[in-house]
Amino acid sequence: MEISQAGFYLQKEINVMATSSENNTPIQTADQANAPVFQIQRIYLKDMSLEQPNSPAILTAQEQPALDIQLAVGIEQVVEGITEVTVTATVTTKIQDKVVFLVEAKQAGIFEIRNLPEDQTGPVMGIACPQIIYPYLRGNVADVIQRAGFPPVHLAEINFQAMYEQQVQQAQSTTQ
Repeated sequence: MEISQAGFYLQKEINVMATSSENNTPIQTADQANAPVFQIQRIYLKDMSLEQPNSPAILTAQEQPALDIQLAVGIEQVVEGITEVTVTATVTTKIQDKVVFLVEAKQAGIFEIRNLPEDQTGPVMGIACPQIIYPYLRGNVADVIQRAGFPPVHLAEINFQAMYEQQVQQAQSTTQ
């Protein structure tokens, strides 16, 4: 199944609403109450750390450091219909066996996700939400590394759809 960012239902704002004559409150029809909803509530930096355990001695090394980047996606339901999705990046640079720097950053988003068909909920949380969060994570990681006095590390674009499909396949193979 291929889903692009626009490939799922979005709630549309309705400019004209029916109101109750008694207290002037909006009246929701059954269709409006059951309409699919996907809204970004907030994007924020949840956690970030920078370590330079071998400074200043390692800063005089002339060797090119080895770079290792690990990514993870986390999904947690906050309350009914509200989900927090996190994308975590761990960037480690080493010269031989000594760490030059280690950055761990966790970018998060809170999303309202309601009334989606069951087969679309997983892809929305595992593909669409990380795609929204990731550019913020990339910028924060590059910024903190540059502020630490190193050339910025620009994280590559990620195919979250392939990552999600791989996780689904792994989950299916462990349950069989």
